[in-house]
Amino acid sequence: MQKLLIKGGKKLSGEVVVSGSKNASLPIIISSLLFDDAAQFENVPKVKDIYTLINLIKVLGREVEFDEHKEVLKISKKKKDKYFPPYSIMKTMRAGVLVLAPLLAKFGKAKVSLPGGCSIGARPVNLHLYALKKLGAKINVKNGYIDANAPRGLSGANIKFPTISVGATESIIIAAVLAKGVTKISNAALEPEIIDLIKFLNKCGADIQYNLKRKIVIKGVKFLYPTRHKIIPDRIEAATYAIAALITNGKLLIKNVDNDHLENIFSVLRKIGANIKIFKDSFIIFRKHQLKPFKIITKPYPGFPTDMQAQFMALATQIKGSSEINEEIFENRFLHVSELMRMGADIEIKKQKATIRGIKNLNCAEVMATDLRASVSLVLAALSAKGVTTINRIYHLDRGYSKLEKKLNLCGASVRRSA
Repeated sequence: MQKLLIKGGKKLSGEVVVSGSKNASLPIIISSLLFDDAAQFENVPKVKDIYTLINLIKVLGREVEFDEHKEVLKISKKKKDKYFPPYSIMKTMRAGVLVLAPLLAKFGKAKVSLPGGCSIGARPVNLHLYALKKLGAKINVKNGYIDANAPRGLSGANIKFPTISVGATESIIIAAVLAKGVTKISNAALEPEIIDLIKFLNKCGADIQYNLKRKIVIKGVKFLYPTRHKIIPDRIEAATYAIAALITNGKLLIKNVDNDHLENIFSVLRKIGANIKIFKDSFIIFRKHQLKPFKIITKPYPGFPTDMQAQFMALATQIKGSSEINEEIFENRFLHVSELMRMGADIEIKKQKATIRGIKNLNCAEVMATDLRASVSLVLAALSAKGVTTINRIYHLDRGYSKLEKKLNLCGASVRRSA
């Protein structure tokens, strides 16, 4: 199993080009199952979850061409469609459950295994199934599989989510575009990745409207006509490299970003003392003085993203004073804490709140990644630690960060991959 060896203590300097958003790519690519004609996507990140999804799409009867150099993905239809993706593929990627939606909408049937992915809490699919049932699907969950049928097709409905769910919102948007009548979603998630999905489907002939009160209205259409679409930049990757600059007391120019998507993170970074210079599709970040401790609470967008709390926790270990992080999205997303403590971090957990007391230096150690964002928090910690840190189980990192060690090394880091 591969691992990373990171020699810390080096200030980062240079520029990083951010890849396309993994979290935007996955639902958009999955929505291509709705089409009869070829679809083409640009700025697709070269990460493991994308390659897993490519295998899944192929199994379901599509032809896929991925030009890795140009980061262009083309998907076209074969003569025979399939409706049963195997567990061997589904077990490694949680977003795979989204294929239920286009298969039901297009063909009226699907059988999908319960998904796998990161170990950050239950993250049940019950909201997906609840909403699909509202659209008329008959669903039976047995022996680890979701067996769904809609022999008469899906029909529009009023759906109010009891809690905000990104995955369930994506699922119903995809399912409802070909449904009969109008679907109204209340308490919907409105992350930039969801807006990108809506924009893509509307370009293909869908009729989807939304407002900032978390309302989405979808008028079903009979056909969709795919077109080219460029995936938005990965805001979480961009913010992760921003933390890398600060935790090493370095200075980075971070390119290929949508700064509007980062404003919720910029606002926190400015308050703690980061210097951020904004340009059209890039920003420079550095610090002149000691950073200040902070208090953050994870919330659905436009609140502070749960996908950044682990990175901010790594940064907090190097800030004098006590910082607090309240995790209100997932229950069990502090698995990285014990690994950071192996490096000398002073962290106390009470239920869903972490208190981080800054220390002068982290120490190198051998640590183990537990999920995607926890993995990169250990990378950030290792960049600032004394000595060489070994990070095991880095396949989590490969699921969401494209060319991580190459991008860091070009900025002066010392990161080496080893078997």
